[in-house]
Amino acid sequence: MYQKDYFLRMIEMLGDLLAAIFGLIKKGDYKKASEQLGKIYYNMLKEDAAFFRAIPADNLTHKLIKEHNYTNGHLEILAELFNAEAELDIAQGNRSGCLEYSTKSLILFEFIDYEQKTYSLARTEKMNAIRSRIETLRVD
Repeated sequence: MYQKDYFLRMIEMLGDLLAAIFGLIKKGDYKKASEQLGKIYYNMLKEDAAFFRAIPADNLTHKLIKEHNYTNGHLEILAELFNAEAELDIAQGNRSGCLEYSTKSLILFEFIDYEQKTYSLARTEKMNAIRSRIETLRVD
């Protein structure tokens, strides 16, 4: 129970931090947004962003759960960070980076959705938005 409460507080805090990052992206301050994202990776997941970027999408959940003992809470934080990275990449015109991060984010959100077996409207809407972004990127 304590661990679940901890992750809920972390996800709430992450929401505030990501809102600030999305504000930076909207202003066009991509460098600062990227720096802030990098700090969040380390502060919340105790690894730098490059560690997570290097993990192939098809091995993502296995590697993090089996080899690094990550929980669903960790994976949800990472899914949110990947989604923010995708937004940053598309704002900068990096379609391939956006597609990669969107795909990884969706994989994690779908895994969490399946594992938790509880319905979350916010998560469902986020997954639908990511699917739509992926479809658009693949078509263009």
